[in-house]
Amino acid sequence: MRILHTSDWHLGQHFITKSRAAEHLAFINWLLNRICEQQIDAVIVAGDIFDTGAPPSYAREIYNRFVVEMNKLGCQLVILGGNHDSVSTLNESRELLAYLNTRVVARVENNADDQIIVLNDQEGNPGAILCAIPYIRPRDVVTSQADESGVEKQQALGEAIKNHYASLYALAEKKRTELSADVPIIATGHLTAMGVKSSESVRDIYIGSLEAVPSSAFPPADYIALGHIHRPQIVAQSEHIRYCGSPIPLSFDELGTQKEVLMAEFTDGTLNQITPILVPLFQPMQVIKGDLETIERELNLLSEHLDDKPVWLCIEVDTQDYLNDLQQRIQAMTADMNVEVLQLRRARSNRQAQIERQEKETLAELTPEEVFERRLAQETFDGESEGERLTRIRTRFRSIMEEVSSSDQEEEVNA
Repeated sequence: MRILHTSDWHLGQHFITKSRAAEHLAFINWLLNRICEQQIDAVIVAGDIFDTGAPPSYAREIYNRFVVEMNKLGCQLVILGGNHDSVSTLNESRELLAYLNTRVVARVENNADDQIIVLNDQEGNPGAILCAIPYIRPRDVVTSQADESGVEKQQALGEAIKNHYASLYALAEKKRTELSADVPIIATGHLTAMGVKSSESVRDIYIGSLEAVPSSAFPPADYIALGHIHRPQIVAQSEHIRYCGSPIPLSFDELGTQKEVLMAEFTDGTLNQITPILVPLFQPMQVIKGDLETIERELNLLSEHLDDKPVWLCIEVDTQDYLNDLQQRIQAMTADMNVEVLQLRRARSNRQAQIERQEKETLAELTPEEVFERRLAQETFDGESEGERLTRIRTRFRSIMEEVSSSDQEEEVNA
């Protein structure tokens, strides 16, 4: 039995004004080919299929197309709701998709049996039992009690989540007995487990006041497929508890991590091996850091980029100078290159140094123009539209300064 574990697609995401539609289409096509090649029996998407609760129509179209193609392949599909997903959006097509060999579990069900799914192999025989657990909302598993302290509420919620997993695992064991089959039990989750490393694109999940779930809350399932964290990783040094991560970089800081989906293989009811299947980068992206000389040198290496797609860049400038014309300098460096600068920012250490230096200065030591430019330096103006906005802000400031100056001169003359 072969299970493919993926999560955090975030269909419909806009990345600093850029649509990810082309990347997601490329990923879907790539994934369908891997499913065929590896003879996958079932696919689990562990939450955040969409980026927002009201995804754009093209994102829904990609989602529906994937479901149809999966049905053609005869491969079972399980979609789980994440914290980004709307329960109503996922549920609106749930009954229809059930006829296409797809099970959607958008929220914790009132009837726990609805979260127990038998996964069949390609011959139609039971190959695994799934405890399909989506993103858990506090109201789904615990009732608030009067006069509870914050610590007590946190403990009660943690215990309720643990009990929810335990009760579903017990139902899965019961189902396995009914089937009289030696099949593995798989559990899912969309949450933050203790000790994992997130990225800039991950929005913190607080289930009530509970920041992270300990690995002890999970049942003794053969494999636990988790979503929400965008970096693939093992939880609590337990090889069978895994985050597969997002299939495309959802922030520039994810570029240092190889994207993957996971294939879990089971033999005679036992987890045999977990194989990462590496996902290619469908959109050229790069982070360049350093002083202006280093940045120019790195940019020159991109001058021979011949791909039809431009390279999306994050440029972080390490300089102690204010460089009021930084935007213009970078634009001049990249003018004839097949690149798009989506983020332009100063190194954090320098921003902190600027703040410390400013705290030692008084307004009397600075001109209005210096105060204005230093305030602008604390903002990030990314991309062409933001560059135009910066120009408008500066133009408006100069206009105001001219009006103030003219008014002061008139007062001096009248005096």
